[in-house]
This record gives sequence, C-alpha cells and structure tokens, in this order.
Amino acid sequence: MKKYLNISIVYAVLAMVGGVFYREFTKFHDFTGVTALGKVHTHLFLLGMLVFMVIALYAARTNLQKQKTFRVFLVTYNIGVPLSAAMLLVRGITQVLGLTLSSGASAAISGIAGIGHILTGVGLILLLVALKKTAKN
Repeated sequence: MKKYLNISIVYAVLAMVGGVFYREFTKFHDFTGVTALGKVHTHLFLLGMLVFMVIALYAARTNLQKQKTFRVFLVTYNIGVPLSAAMLLVRGITQVLGLTLSSGASAAISGIAGIGHILTGVGLILLLVALKKTAKN
C-alpha cells in the first residue's frame, strides 16, 4: 500500500509543478489563449495521483499486487502517463512560444503523445482485468 501512496505523491507533486509552470510560463510570455499546458496538470492529478490512491485502497484489502496482470499494468501505465504528460508539455511550450513546427515535427509530437495515450489506455484495461481477477478470489 505504501508503494502506491508514494507513487501517488510523486504524481501529485508533478501535477502541482505542471500547474505552476503553466501559470507562470503563460504569464511570463503574455499568452492568453488555450494551450496544451493546461492539460498537464489535470492529466497528472487524475490519471496519476487519483488512480494510485484508489489502487492503494484495493491493495490494502486484496492481493492485487500478486496478480501478474497488475505488475504489467504498473510498468505500462507508468510509462504511458508520464509520456503523455511530457508530450502535452512539449506541445504546450511550442504553442505559447508561437513556434512554427514542420509537419514532421508536429506529427512526431502527436505520434509520441498517441503512443503515451495508448499505453495509458492499455494500462487501464490491465488494471481492470487485474481487479476482476482479484474479485474472483
């Protein structure tokens, strides 16, 4: 349980840093439009902190961590969420700075973000399967 609460804390800190960066970076550059930077904060809070707080509750009452599916979830999900957040950060910085990206660079950012979102989605499915297996036992 403590491990999952620690992961939750790491995501919470990263979410707060992302929120402060968004506010200060846009203020410093006098940017008032919509940017992907605003999504970094919420992605990390909800997909990171909140999910691992719920996992900690399940792990305290079940043998969730013994499920192979859950162990695969941990790796997959903890690659997907930070990768998605990092690409939101990259996209947001380019938006605030008004950088004109080549179509290849823009596609690369979108593609890597897409991979992060796919890994996150696969991770969520793995988590649900692990919870279902735990519920059977």
